[in-house]
Amino acid sequence: MPDAAIARPRIGAPSSFRGLRFAFFAWGVLAYNLAVVLWGAYVRATGSGAGCGNHWPLCDGPVTSQTPAGATAIEFTHRVTSGWDVILVAVLVVWAFRAFPKRHYARLGAALAAVFLVTEALLGAALVLLNHVARNASSSRAWSLSAHLINTLTLLACLALAAWWGSGRAGFRLRGRAAWRAAVTLAVFALLGISGAIAALGDTLFPVNSLASGLARDFEASANLFVRLRIWHPLIAAGAGAWFSYYALQPGAGAISPMGKRLAYAALVLTGAQLAAGALNLLMLAPVALQLVHLLLADLLWIALVLLSAERLRA
Repeated sequence: MPDAAIARPRIGAPSSFRGLRFAFFAWGVLAYNLAVVLWGAYVRATGSGAGCGNHWPLCDGPVTSQTPAGATAIEFTHRVTSGWDVILVAVLVVWAFRAFPKRHYARLGAALAAVFLVTEALLGAALVLLNHVARNASSSRAWSLSAHLINTLTLLACLALAAWWGSGRAGFRLRGRAAWRAAVTLAVFALLGISGAIAALGDTLFPVNSLASGLARDFEASANLFVRLRIWHPLIAAGAGAWFSYYALQPGAGAISPMGKRLAYAALVLTGAQLAAGALNLLMLAPVALQLVHLLLADLLWIALVLLSAERLRA
């Protein structure tokens, strides 16, 4: 298969201390976005998505018995932190274009992050305006939830790559078997993430008192779609964990850079931790705190896999 480059940006280490400061700021923006994602999951887990009523971006919905003041505060906090995120990413884009020359990969990562932050806001608005929040258990919510998740993963990937390339790592080229393995790995993670989001929503909308009753409900023909689908998440997780382990230890992995080896080790450790957290989540009937830990590990694993793929495909 001939080599194929998706772009021709310039690569290499930052040429000044200004570039190094950009990288530090970019990693900070990525960390901030992880916090925003976790708070968004807390909004979902606590059923606070309708805390501002059917209004966006302002939070001027009426507070009713179904939408208590606590839910309003939780949802409003999520909107405020998302608003600050817009400012941070805007600074990131301006800084990237000032700190790096034309066609530098750091510029590409920052610009794409801005694009997907806009779509992230639009998808979040759609969730509110379509009432795909709180106790809504319609099948259409699964589609909007999946689209929002894929966009969030893409946003985190772009931010991670902007920081990665801003730190002086080389760009990438899509070539041969390595490109296919990377694409399959990221696609498998996306499928795993969708199944996890559906399972988490099912746990929130239809809580159970015991593991046995939960498993029995999963196989009821009359059960809601989110209940019947959540049984697939542990099965997909087991298969995905095996693939991630193979990808980290794939043949020829010993020829990659020391940084690539460290990323492979991180992916292995995070895969094991993620599977353990998922098992605890199942056994303990998905308490909110453990759901957030599970999500954080998932996001860190995603970032590790994205950077590992970039390192193995570097130009």
